[in-house]
Amino acid sequence: MDTQTRTPHTIPAAKTVGMVSLGCPKALVDSERILTRLRADGYAMSPDYAGADVVLVNTCGFLDSAKEESLAAIGEAIAENGRVIVTGCMGEDADAIRAAHPRVLAVTGAHQYEQVVDAVHTHAPPSQGPFVDLVPQPSQIDIKLTPRHYSYLKISEGCNHSCAFCIIPDLRGKLASRRIDAVLREAEKLVAAGTKELLIISQDTSAYGVDTRHESREWKGREVRAHMTDLARELGQLKTPEGATAWTRLHYVYPYPHVDAVIPLMADGLLTPYLDIPFQHASPKVLKAMRRPANEAKVLERLKSWRAICPDIAIRSSFVVGFPGETEEDFQYLIDWLEEAQLDRVGAFRFEPVEGARANALPDPVPEGVKEERYARLMEVTARISAAKLQAKIGKTIPVIVDEVGEADEDGDTAGSRGANARSQADAPEIDGNVFLRNVPATLTPGDILDVQVEDADAHDLYAVPV
Repeated sequence: MDTQTRTPHTIPAAKTVGMVSLGCPKALVDSERILTRLRADGYAMSPDYAGADVVLVNTCGFLDSAKEESLAAIGEAIAENGRVIVTGCMGEDADAIRAAHPRVLAVTGAHQYEQVVDAVHTHAPPSQGPFVDLVPQPSQIDIKLTPRHYSYLKISEGCNHSCAFCIIPDLRGKLASRRIDAVLREAEKLVAAGTKELLIISQDTSAYGVDTRHESREWKGREVRAHMTDLARELGQLKTPEGATAWTRLHYVYPYPHVDAVIPLMADGLLTPYLDIPFQHASPKVLKAMRRPANEAKVLERLKSWRAICPDIAIRSSFVVGFPGETEEDFQYLIDWLEEAQLDRVGAFRFEPVEGARANALPDPVPEGVKEERYARLMEVTARISAAKLQAKIGKTIPVIVDEVGEADEDGDTAGSRGANARSQADAPEIDGNVFLRNVPATLTPGDILDVQVEDADAHDLYAVPV
């Protein structure tokens, strides 16, 4: 009888990958997809530089300040780890990255998933072993970089606009819409896995399906078009495992005429009554120089009609101040427009030249001091409008979604009671306001949706107690 013992085969530990994700939610979705692919290939994720065999930096290249932040993040990763692969929007300018950081292992552009994964395989080969490599690795649950209860759902890449201040089409290409059945399948999967709030993102959500001539696909035994209105209607049917309608929030919505068709869905409770519309300015002259639609008067009429259909609708937007050629008259036109539009949430940006943007060649640049002064005036006006709108909510009962339990207000003062940070339907995560709760039940957890009574308000946030 052969009594010879065999030496057990030891499977090497999985290689680890760290990730630094910069920029907009669309880049965050790219990061999630990259990490999901790598985990399916047997890689483990590292929460810090020290434990990573290689670090991925997903960069932003929209503004020069964003590029500086990206280069700084790459430099920090190299200093802390030394083995860095760069991807994302700034990856399109590989020469600039290598000039600043010649030690980077590889550089790829935006949403180039295969190239990123190949670079990781090259510089940190998977170490599953000769036997494990024969078995496909499971990837049933995608990696999320957001809390479990909300998820970004990207419906397209690229953009067909040619705005003078923007280089997104150069970085991410023309509009490329995803198949509607693929989008709906992903949405259904996310909601089934615990997502209570879907945030729909793209470069131009209203243009979804234009590039595919709104092709139809079979979904649940019926034909559904790749069109924003059809997509919104189908998303409004999604139910959580508890049987509740998932919140669905539309971002980057250009005010094309067909947007009117989604407002009744909000009034019926199928969509979150919220629209994120990138108006950018109101002065017809400035909008023309920006190469943006100049129909600000018609937009005001439509805002009134939307509010008549769905009184609870919240409109958020962002504006650029100090665009080349913007006069005091143009800026005052914007301020007057905002006073009439009464938008719920407003962000503003001082114009900043972006390498490769057409706006850089425009005459009459606005001095930095004037930009700052106009920015301050705009934010003062919009803060006043916001404060008045929030004051009007005091005493009302509204639904909120809980993000964090344990803090009663932004100062961390629970006043002897258990508190929570939540958001109303008028508040998208990370960019809008909060609803600070007191006296919450001990069973409350992040992702819970409950009704609260508003007790107080400031310029941006609400303070409430559960009903």
